[in-house]
Amino acid sequence: MGNLFKIAIRNLLRYKRRTILTTSLITLGVVFVLAFIAVSGSFKNMMISQITDSAIGHMQVHRKGYVAAIESLPINLNIKGGAIAKLETILAAQPEIESFSPRIKFGAMFSNFTETSSIRLTAVDPESEFKSVPLLATRIIDGSKDLNRGEILIPELLSRGMKVKVGDMAVIVATNADGSVNGKQFIVAGVIESVTGAGGRDGVMHIDDARELLRMDGPQVSEYVIRLKDFGKLAGFSAKLEEILAKELNQQGKPIYELHTWEKLSPFFNIARMIDMMTFFIKIMLIAIVLISIMNVMIMAVYERIREIGTIAAIGTQPGKILQMFVLEGLCLGVVGAVIGDIVGIGIIFILNILKLTYSFGRDTGIILQASISPADVLMISATVIIISIIASLQPAFKASRMEPIKALRHV
Repeated sequence: MGNLFKIAIRNLLRYKRRTILTTSLITLGVVFVLAFIAVSGSFKNMMISQITDSAIGHMQVHRKGYVAAIESLPINLNIKGGAIAKLETILAAQPEIESFSPRIKFGAMFSNFTETSSIRLTAVDPESEFKSVPLLATRIIDGSKDLNRGEILIPELLSRGMKVKVGDMAVIVATNADGSVNGKQFIVAGVIESVTGAGGRDGVMHIDDARELLRMDGPQVSEYVIRLKDFGKLAGFSAKLEEILAKELNQQGKPIYELHTWEKLSPFFNIARMIDMMTFFIKIMLIAIVLISIMNVMIMAVYERIREIGTIAAIGTQPGKILQMFVLEGLCLGVVGAVIGDIVGIGIIFILNILKLTYSFGRDTGIILQASISPADVLMISATVIIISIIASLQPAFKASRMEPIKALRHV
């Protein structure tokens, strides 16, 4: 095998221009894929972080059936009484959880005493909420970054459309679970940007104010927002927690809770999937580049070395050895291209991070590009290139190994 490697390397060096051109194409393909994965991965991670850390959280727990009717914000499907204490005990016992926060969500009418408009409200416990969604404060574009009882954060749409400023008084009118209507006066403490864009109608208030406004006769919670210590363990932990919650049954023997990760709650997950699809097609392009480049080189090598192949066969070299020789040439091209591509690609990613390039996402400006790629991705791309190099060499190698020595020696 060692001698075959030497022969394969010697043959590649005999055609330096072609070898350099092919290796360069493979290298450029690897560099492009590594850079694309690093940059697109950085944008994807930033986007997910903005969504989960400013509103949704990493996962949420609701009463069974709540999410199916979430558009109407049904307060009759809240988690109540002992189910709240039981759930908090379960969540507090999980070492993977960094924090969790209770919420009450409901629809209401917002009035500035001259005009009235609809609003969607999320009532929170400020201390636990700011721990569970740490970027919530960045959505407050005007006013206080805190929230006290008797205060409300109103959406930008209402502030602009109804000319309501920070410090103004407003009234929230809501329908209670029993169908009666109640109102409460609040101070506008801030203006908040909606996660659904400028047209959103989502406001925030203190959870104790919501219980008073809705005249709840006991503890009630619409959802619990959960933040993990390690977001990378989301899939594994969600399966574990789902199994634990499935054991909690009501009097009818049906599950009390349902768990949803951020992917199932946010439409932005489709954008993340699009980024993954784009990355997949870029990898397909890399495979095509390697396949075509090496197959072209090997086919040319076979046609240019027909008499040489005939001579090797005539002196008793087995067809299998000839096949191995050409496959090793393709392998060498793939390995060299992959290694150089990895080195150059990682170098470019390192330079991008040193340059600290910035971009904007929504209202957030000056976000620093943090390109990174995992060793697993580098190994996967390198292995793909090497395997495709071998596959691309097989057809020309088979052709060379099956040549008749006499016919090959007659070739001009």
